[in-house]
Amino acid sequence: MRVLISGASGMLGSALSQALTLRGDQVIALVRREAQHAAEISWDPAAGVLDPAALTGIDAVVNLSGAPLIQIPRRWTRSYIEELYASRIGPTRTLAAAIASVDEPPKVLISQSGAGYYGSHESSVYDESGPQGEGVLADLCGLWEAATAQASDVTRVTRMRTGVVLGPRGGALAKLLVPLKWGVGGNLGSGEQYWPWISQPDLVAAIVFLLDQRLDGAVNLVAPELGTVAQLVEELARALHRPHFFSVPAPLLELGLSKAAAREVLLTSTKTRPAVLLEQGFNFQHPELRSASEWVVSQL
Repeated sequence: MRVLISGASGMLGSALSQALTLRGDQVIALVRREAQHAAEISWDPAAGVLDPAALTGIDAVVNLSGAPLIQIPRRWTRSYIEELYASRIGPTRTLAAAIASVDEPPKVLISQSGAGYYGSHESSVYDESGPQGEGVLADLCGLWEAATAQASDVTRVTRMRTGVVLGPRGGALAKLLVPLKWGVGGNLGSGEQYWPWISQPDLVAAIVFLLDQRLDGAVNLVAPELGTVAQLVEELARALHRPHFFSVPAPLLELGLSKAAAREVLLTSTKTRPAVLLEQGFNFQHPELRSASEWVVSQL
């Protein structure tokens, strides 16, 4: 299979590229500079430029474009929120338009979204049929998913509603890992908020699974076990053999990151269930926080 990936150089894109290459697939990366060899295709997503002819012979497209939700020391100013939108919606529309213009389009577009689609809520556990929530992330995810519309007219489109990725580097988890490694870590806010989560190996395996299965529509890429931030901190501290007595009060998070970023990303509470993956028989390597936390620590 020839798989075209946007965001191939990122944490997830690199891991996915390696997994696909190991199983014998050919990975082609979309790059924002001049292509240097046959495994690269140049594009300019900000300008909406991607030659549809470059997609000839491509079997699948995986869209992982998007600026980080949390990028210290940057705060959620109006300009950065605009960047969060532009870095996701523009590239997705560009890919969808190119796919729709090819005589023989790729068989599938797998496009990133997020569990933030459901917004923050305390009680309900949402599967893929759950309603769109409110807030910046819910709005962003809704528009991000809608940006695939042109492609859905000509090919199968799968939208990945991904939770917090438990990996050794980057993302929201880094805000917990660094202080925990030094023995001064703890909860973010009360710790009672639920984070939808998935281990990095399971996320990569799930994307490969979606490439091979004839599934379309939204798919929750989250682990089966629900977990609060406090439970995640406890399991990480246990695996690290470190105490976890300290915590960062919500007002300090809001002061340091901006109120919007803290509330939308770190203090939000969302419960989701991977109904589609479970129904299709996907086998999670790390279905529980304990095994996922142990894997993360083993990679440090």
